[in-house]
Amino acid sequence: MHSPRFTIYIPSHNKGKYLAEAIESVLRQSADNWELLLIDVGSTDTTQSVMRLYSGEPRIKAFTLEKTPLPAVCNFALAQSRGEYFIRLDGDDILEENILLVLGTYLHNHPEVALVFPDYYLVNEVGEILSLEMRQPIFHADHIMDQPPNGACTMIRSSVLRDIGGYREDLGAQDGLDLWSKLRKAGHLAANINLPLFYYRRHGSNLTNDSSHILRSQRGIRLEHGALALENCRPVIAAIPCRSHYDFAPDLWSCAFGAKSLLENKVDTCLEAGIFDKVLVYCDNPDAEKLLAGYGDPRLEFFLRDPRTTIRSVNLAMALRPLIQRYDPDFRGSTVVNYIQAPFVSAHTLGDACFSLASNEADASIGVDEVTLPLYRRSPQGLSPLRASASICSSHEKFFLETRSCMATRNRNIRDGSLTGARVTCFVMSPGEAHFIDSERNLAIARFLREMDTCASL
Repeated sequence: MHSPRFTIYIPSHNKGKYLAEAIESVLRQSADNWELLLIDVGSTDTTQSVMRLYSGEPRIKAFTLEKTPLPAVCNFALAQSRGEYFIRLDGDDILEENILLVLGTYLHNHPEVALVFPDYYLVNEVGEILSLEMRQPIFHADHIMDQPPNGACTMIRSSVLRDIGGYREDLGAQDGLDLWSKLRKAGHLAANINLPLFYYRRHGSNLTNDSSHILRSQRGIRLEHGALALENCRPVIAAIPCRSHYDFAPDLWSCAFGAKSLLENKVDTCLEAGIFDKVLVYCDNPDAEKLLAGYGDPRLEFFLRDPRTTIRSVNLAMALRPLIQRYDPDFRGSTVVNYIQAPFVSAHTLGDACFSLASNEADASIGVDEVTLPLYRRSPQGLSPLRASASICSSHEKFFLETRSCMATRNRNIRDGSLTGARVTCFVMSPGEAHFIDSERNLAIARFLREMDTCASL
């Protein structure tokens, strides 16, 4: 029996409402040398009855698993797969009829490429197109490659996927980011095709709607793949700039926040992160040094800041330059700038800043929040939208708001008078972590949130 060229697998956990449409989109493919693996993952709806409708098709095999995290289901499918190329279709999504032909032809003609992915249509619960989601061509218009493809409907060579160990099973989400990171680490090439070749359905039960779970998974993947790369960025310094004046309150660093001050809160977080060779407090008030006397940690040091560098219009990179030069005279390492005004930034997020910088070989990595609301600018005719069309979303037309909470940068940037450099990547922060204290009101809100967290942990 000849092995099929393509293995498509459809995992379904309570996707019976959409499953027949997904299966039919495989049956309509213009390329016919495929096998389809239907995998019921602990469903309690009509998934099983829908699968039975297609039991007479010899190219379709059906399996039943207990409720299992998606990466483990992907590895199960890989173990059953006989195809040269491997692609997942989620049970609520739809393939365009030429996706196998187009992606398979690309991989056949480009043997150096391990993975290829297309653009797609975002559709709502009833299948109405909401937008065309486009990704700029890799290597031509996307050189930093810090944005992985959607895990679904991405085609990969089965042999390569097996060679890199399949999918990481301990995260439960973000299989696309894990796969992308593994391929880059192993030196494999990826490519994309600017054709919309599947329909990605967005509805209330999507895993992609669980933003906190996604952020945790992304953080874990970057930790795994960035830890080794971070060794090439040492020394890794945490810089905590603070000042006596020019904030809404004098000596803001000394303001009470829970049982400690804002500065002590920040020092505790940096030391907890465990990745910093030095934690440097940079302040023009010597009283700040007294707060640090009780720590006894050799990584923690105080550096008296020139008051002339504390005014708002002074370039912070130039202000930090003598500090960084003292501990990294060759400017080979990296620095995380961590502000006392952002008290909810966690030790994990500080690590995320460093690991995203290192694993993407970027000049800087900044904490951001994606802007999804419409944006406009003034034109001669009044306001005009920044995006050309609300129904076409390109990866180069996404907008991000810097949270001002923390950032990681190469020390060579600071040497050259910049905090960012040319290649800037980002890590998405949760709204809670991004809370920034720049007014009495926001300080009161932060204290209230801290009190609620304390009460919840009792």
